[in-house]
Parts: sequence; structure tokens; C-alpha cells
Amino acid sequence: MKPLHCFILFVLILNSSCLSSSLHFRSESRAVTTKRQFTLRSHINDETSGNTDGSPPQQIGTALSRGGGSMAATSFLSRARQAVFPIYGSHEITKFLLIGAIKFFVILALTLTRDTKDTLIVTQCGAEAIAFLKIYGVLPAATAFIALYSKLSNSVGKKTLFYITCIPFFVFFALFNAFIYPNAETLLHPTLETVQRFLPGAATSSGMAVLAKIFTHWTSALFYIMSEIYSSVSVGLLFWQFANDVVSVDQAKRFYPLFAQMSGLAPVVAGQYVVRYASKAPDFAASLNRLTRAVSFSGIMICLFYRLSTGYVERTETTTPTEQTQTEKKKKPKMSMVESAKFLANSQYLRLIAMLVLGYGLSINFTEIMWKSLVKKQYPNPLDYQRFMGNFSSAVGLSTSIIIFFGVHVIRLLGWKVGAMATPATMAVLAAPFFGCIFLGLDSPSRLKIAVIFGTIQSLLSKTAKYALFDPTTQMAYIPLDDESKVKGKAAIDVLGSRLGKSGGSFIQQGLVLIFGNIINAAPVVGVIFYGVLLSWLSAANRLSGLFLAQTEIQKAEIMEAENAKKESKKEK
Repeated sequence: MKPLHCFILFVLILNSSCLSSSLHFRSESRAVTTKRQFTLRSHINDETSGNTDGSPPQQIGTALSRGGGSMAATSFLSRARQAVFPIYGSHEITKFLLIGAIKFFVILALTLTRDTKDTLIVTQCGAEAIAFLKIYGVLPAATAFIALYSKLSNSVGKKTLFYITCIPFFVFFALFNAFIYPNAETLLHPTLETVQRFLPGAATSSGMAVLAKIFTHWTSALFYIMSEIYSSVSVGLLFWQFANDVVSVDQAKRFYPLFAQMSGLAPVVAGQYVVRYASKAPDFAASLNRLTRAVSFSGIMICLFYRLSTGYVERTETTTPTEQTQTEKKKKPKMSMVESAKFLANSQYLRLIAMLVLGYGLSINFTEIMWKSLVKKQYPNPLDYQRFMGNFSSAVGLSTSIIIFFGVHVIRLLGWKVGAMATPATMAVLAAPFFGCIFLGLDSPSRLKIAVIFGTIQSLLSKTAKYALFDPTTQMAYIPLDDESKVKGKAAIDVLGSRLGKSGGSFIQQGLVLIFGNIINAAPVVGVIFYGVLLSWLSAANRLSGLFLAQTEIQKAEIMEAENAKKESKKEK
């Protein structure tokens, strides 16, 4: 593990050097005249940096014409700052760090619960059980959640909605550790023989045998369902809903890629916590207890930094999220769930965003279940499987940080379209050798090991592309929309849309398991469907890019018109 330690240290030094260079640049730039530019949030006054829009200071002729060495150093630091940390002034830096801390702890809890749910289900019921759970467990639960969330969004404020959405998940995880899991085998779980008596064909059919195992270990299935809902809610609603409310389009181009870099540290911390501490427990019950303590701590930190972030924005910006919410509620009538569904169905823009989310959900599901099935064959012991997934999570975090460091300007320089299409293109290329290994057969341990390696690389870099490019570009697409579309449209797409994507893939794979006996035998069919989904995803991203640019220009024009109206009003007074 020494190479991994060196790699982690390299990334931390890399990130700290970015911050130190940015702080040095701030001290140098105080002596330089800055050029003020109008942006979406030009009313925000940042006295520390000397500019009003958070954009990089622009050196002007006479200031740079003196002192050749100093000029060259300042110019180099300016370019370096813009390349690695394009956030300017104490206001923007504080705002970025507070919001970024929320995402760090959201991803930390998500990673820990994801590794735990996979360990429970894959080792107790088999990887094929995931396909059944996503259809019969996760999809109904997600549907119920989105109905409740939409209803609450009409009756409570955004702060209250955040806490109501967040806290119940962490209460459940603590309850699972304290009471449910310790009493599962003695009080709560029926025996496999009992379930088989009430489930026809469970003893002979491969598909029905999977269902029998799920019913036998229903508490683990419940943990899996809650963790899956949290994975959609935490990032899609808890973090991005808040970030989209307080970050402008101009700031998003600089903030959002770096949010991924900042949160890339969370899987590293979570993975090494699992490998170095949780998986070293004497048994899985003790390991679960160690994991739950870390998850509970993350929940407390999420609520704390949300409170600090909202308070800071309300104190420093003229229009706070709370005031904005109250204004919107006064202007817009409340919509029922049916009316919201009609509203979404009539919006081409939201439909295309949904296609992106559905595309990722389907494609990652097709390859992930096969990969986890192979990993279980190689690591049948729960603690060994947990340790492998912990190292995998660390690798995801490290690769995300590296890719973000070198590719932070993909969206800003190459545009939203390239950033949005990068993830499906990456998945298409990397899946080919993984499917090829399966097609050649898994008869020997060496072939199984090679297939696991290629599957791990494919899953690793696919998730890295998702966190580094797919998430920022998808969330940026919501920013030009009105508040009604952001709240209800985003909730429907991020929770229900994501679940439909993954559940749709699971439904297809469930049918294939019943036909072929297991998912590995069905790999050729899965491969054809997988590449068909990627083509549709690329097409949707291409069409959405034009609409996004047009909508952004409309929003800029509206804000500029409002600012001009304010100026005219002040002149008249």
C-alpha cells in the first residue's frame, strides 16, 4: 500500500500548492488596477479583491509597464491562479469552501453507505439481487419519496425542506446499527427454508432463488433501498439544489468543476477509513458499527455547514436564498403532482436533461452488476469484499482529483457540449475490453482476475468522468431555469429519473437472468443494449447544448435589463 500512500500525498500537496499560489496571487494583485466587468452577480461587492464580479483581475498597461521582474512574476502567478484555482476575493473563496464542505461530507456518507450496502447484498444474496431490488424496492420507494418531496416543497421553506430531507436518513442508519442488524438473525430474519415454502420455484429456479434470499435477508435489502435513495437525494437535492440557488452561471463555470475536485478527497478518506479501520474489525457487526459512527458524524457536519453557508450568503449578498424563495412563492401559484408532471412533459429542455440522467443510470447499471458479480467470485468473504470496495472508492477519489486538476478547464474552454459528451464517450471506449474478457470465457482464476481488473478500470474511470464532468454539466443545465422548474423538475429528474434509469436497466437484466440463468451468460445481449443507450445519450447531449446556450443568453439579457432599470430608477431619484 506504500505506492497508494505516496499517490495520496502527491494529490494533497498538489491541492495545497494550488491554494497557496492563489493566496500569494491575492497579495500581489492588491497593487494592480483591476478592470471591472459586468456579470450575472455584479451587485456583489468584494472589497478585498477590488472587483465586483469575482472575475480574475485584469492588469492594465501602466501598472504592468513598471518593474520587469515583478511584472513577469505577477503575470505568471495570474495565469497559474486562473489555471488551477479561478476563484477570486475573500467572499468567493469563503463561499466556495463552505458550499464545498457540504459536498465533501455528502460524498463521504454516500461512499460509506454505498460500500456497506454492496457488501451486505452481494455477499448475502448475490450481485443479481441488485437488479430485483432496484425494481421492486428502490423504484417504489423513490416514487413515494418524490411525491412527498413535491408536497413538502409547496408547504415549507427551503431551509426546513433541507433538514426534513436530510435528517431521517441518518436516523435510519443509526437505528440499523443499534437495533436492526444485531437482532436480524435471531429476531427479524426468517429461515431460507421457510421462505422457499411460500415462494413457488425458489428451490429450483435461479431467478426465484435470488428472490428467496432477498426475503430471507430483508433488513439488508431495506438498508440497500435507503442507501440508494440517499445516493440520489444527497447529491441531487441536498447539495445541488442549494448550490444552484446561490451560485450564478458565471460562478458555476469556475466553482462546479472544483467542487468535484474538492469532493474527490471524500472517497479517498472514506475508502481508507474502510480499509484501515472498519474492515480490520473482528467481525462484520463490529465493522458496521465503525462505519455508522462515521456516517452519523457526516450527517452532523452536513447540517452544520448548510447552516453556516446559508447564514453567510444571507449576510453578504443582497438577495438571499430565503428571500428569493419567499418572492417566488408570492409570484407563482402552487402546483399539484399531476400538474407538475404535465409541466415536465411539456418541457423539451427538461426532457433532454432527463435523457442524460436516464442514459447514465442505464449504462452504468448494465456493466456494474456484471462487474460486482465477478468481484464476489474473487472475494467471497464479506470483510475481503468490503476491503476491496474501500480501495476502489479511494481510487475513484484519487483519479477524480487528478482528472479535475488537469481537466478543470474542459467546460470553460471547450464548452458545455464537450463536457457533457465526455462521459458517454469514455464509457464506450472502456467497456470494450471488459466485454471482450467475458466473451472469451472465465474458466480459469487468471481469466477471472483479468476480467475483474478490466471491469474495475472501466467502472473506476466511468465514475471519475461522472463526478468530474457529468455532474457539473448536468447541474449547470438547471441554472438558467425558473424556480419552479429547478425545484420540481430537478426533484423529478434527479430522484425519479435516476431511479427509472437504474431500475430500467435492472428490469432488463432481471429478465435476462431468468432466461440465461445468470447475468454473465447474458453479456452479449447486455453489450448490444449498452452501446445503444450510449448513442442515445450522446444525441441528447448534443441537442441540449444548443438549448442551454440560448437559455443562458436569455437569462443574461433579463438580468442586464433589470440592472439597467435599477440604474435608471436611481438616476430619477
